[in-house]
Amino acid sequence: MAAKHNAQKRVLILCGDYMEDYEVMVPFQALLAYGVAVDAVCPGKKAGDFCRTAIHDSSVHQTYTESRGHNFTLNATFDEIKAGQYDGLVIPGGRAPEYLAMDKSVLSLVNKFADSQKPIASICHGQLILAAADSVKGRRCTAYPAVKPVLIAAGAHWVEPKTLASCTADGNLITGATYDGHPEFINLFIKALGGSITGSAKRILFICGDFMEDYEVMVPFQSLQALECHVDAVCPNKAAGENCATAVHDFEGDQTYSEKPGHNFTLTADFEAVNASSYDALVIPGGRAPEYLALNESVLNLVKHFMESGKPVASICHGQQILAAAGVLKGKKCTAYPAVKLNVVLSGATWLEPEPIDRCFTDGNLVTGAAWPGHPEFISQLMTLLGIRVSF
Repeated sequence: MAAKHNAQKRVLILCGDYMEDYEVMVPFQALLAYGVAVDAVCPGKKAGDFCRTAIHDSSVHQTYTESRGHNFTLNATFDEIKAGQYDGLVIPGGRAPEYLAMDKSVLSLVNKFADSQKPIASICHGQLILAAADSVKGRRCTAYPAVKPVLIAAGAHWVEPKTLASCTADGNLITGATYDGHPEFINLFIKALGGSITGSAKRILFICGDFMEDYEVMVPFQSLQALECHVDAVCPNKAAGENCATAVHDFEGDQTYSEKPGHNFTLTADFEAVNASSYDALVIPGGRAPEYLALNESVLNLVKHFMESGKPVASICHGQQILAAAGVLKGKKCTAYPAVKLNVVLSGATWLEPEPIDRCFTDGNLVTGAAWPGHPEFISQLMTLLGIRVSF
């Protein structure tokens, strides 16, 4: 496990209600997967409480749309933390920064990181907090374009984002325009923390479909990109540049998970043109897409190629429905979302109980996980198979 080597690095994430869903979870789980200890806090809340998140996505309107995202569970208590215990700070965007920028305790915390020259990585609307904390004067920074007037008024040297994936680094300060830029944003933050990446430049393929789980595609996708890997996402009957709709699956007190619409996920390659032999690993997200992808012979043949060639295959949640349909689980030990146990057992695999739900397992070239809370283990175990390591 890669995680144990780097536990000495500690990072704080500053959260609030209606922060952008991706902008908190992707860096949170990516850093954990790389072996960094991460605490997520929110003023007025304690460990175990949750913050509601917002899904911001492009639209036909003059601005982005907003819908409800996952509930993000905090793992530390704001009033108990000390800035000196952490090596860096991450500030997600969304709407939370609008009110967090008026909280004196938040501004005091940011000032402590700024005064000590520790790395601060802020994205999208998070820069409102930096401006309120007087931490951008004379500094080069970017943000979501709507934040430009505030940053200029606060004395920043505004860097116009060429695309919404643009990021800027100025000393200890890393700023990004939107979650599209997470790969560079997280990569710059790792390096600002003194980290180095070895074994990268791998080529990884994702099998996507409509209503795959939102986190289960984007978190590993951008986490692997941040490690300087080439990552492609394909979907049968869709081309590069087209979107897949995603689903937000969450646990909200019902007998099963709830579902809400997620972000639109943009594909990067054409399914029909994929040359499986050019990739080093395969990732299969969960959600509802695997139900119908498991009926597609081309998908099943693609999975068989990776399994038979011994290349790493990482599948999470309902993704194992595809593995079962492909007939590649016989004699394997694996887990999945508990409702998929029947598929796994009937396919001849040995079922591994996911207790707790974030447990993941590796058996030979196969990594399996039960649900998105297990992403840090899931990504870390895939990194191990690929020979990728983050060292500090």
